[in-house]
Amino acid sequence: MSARFALAIWYAGLQNLPMGDGLTVRAATIDDAAAIAGIYAPYVLETAISFEETPPTAAEFEARMLAAPRLPWLVAVRGDSVVGYCHASPHKTRAAYRWSADVSVYVDPRVRGCGVGRLLYGELLPLVQSLGYVSVFAGIALPNDASVGFHQAFGLTPVGVYRNVGFKHNKWRDVGWWQLTFADPPDQPAEPTPWVPPDLTGRARRRRR
Repeated sequence: MSARFALAIWYAGLQNLPMGDGLTVRAATIDDAAAIAGIYAPYVLETAISFEETPPTAAEFEARMLAAPRLPWLVAVRGDSVVGYCHASPHKTRAAYRWSADVSVYVDPRVRGCGVGRLLYGELLPLVQSLGYVSVFAGIALPNDASVGFHQAFGLTPVGVYRNVGFKHNKWRDVGWWQLTFADPPDQPAEPTPWVPPDLTGRARRRRR
């Protein structure tokens, strides 16, 4: 999907997009935090895909979603259920890194292999590009052939491996890094634009009443 089309969706309110098989992708809200926490928890508890050891609560996810600089959080929905989510986050906190973002996607195991992750990244990557970011990165705990193939299908290429950088489930873990640079880096980049979820202003007005 083109960045121009992603922008059109965003400014129109990120309308629910029919994705086949009853799936839609939309901007996440804090009301989705509990569902997001539920999807993420098994990755923390049962795998080394995430290096967290304690699953974050819904309140912790709310804080992450609202943290500055704001970057997109999207959810895939089937019926009334959130079945996957993706988001971008700052690659590093120091100022010179501010044109780079990390991207992640997590899918409910019950719908894994149904294309949910592809639908989410198909929306996320052009949206991040439209905000003025130059590159996105994905850190993948190795081995993980499925995640490597998934990210490479979106044009991310391997740039290096941190050897024995984490210890989880009684084993030292390597983390590989993949990068996608959207275009040739400009000599003088404009400042990235914070993401403004389409319902943010409306939600704030309703809360003040």
